[in-house]
Amino acid sequence: MRAINTWINFNGNAEEAFTFYKSVFGGDFTKIVRFKDLESDDFPVPENEANKIMTIALPLGKNNVLMANDVPEFMGRVNENENRSKIVVAAESREEADKIFNGLSAGGSVEGPIGDSPWGTYAGMFRDKYGIEWIVEFDPNYNG
Repeated sequence: MRAINTWINFNGNAEEAFTFYKSVFGGDFTKIVRFKDLESDDFPVPENEANKIMTIALPLGKNNVLMANDVPEFMGRVNENENRSKIVVAAESREEADKIFNGLSAGGSVEGPIGDSPWGTYAGMFRDKYGIEWIVEFDPNYNG
């Protein structure tokens, strides 16, 4: 398997959220497609949806890509407080774990502060300011 990538649905603020994620992880977007880019006679796009994101992609590390879209209004709102699956970031050091944890959790709510875990890793868990749930972990015993 080459990779498993995470896809997140947003209520019109995918670009804002991904600009924030880019500020923490670095890198460049490899894809930004807006609904207006797909407009045709068979796929009309209302003016208020034209600049919303159909697809945005931010590479993370060597083999991973974080992806998202804005859910069109006709499909209903995404429940940003639902119990979603968490995105797990495997850091390469305690310092990198701290940087990512502190950056992404800014303005959000920390569910488990970053620190030494009972299972031998350095980990923390939070919901970011966009409602996305994350776990950041460094495993000093991982030899991958």
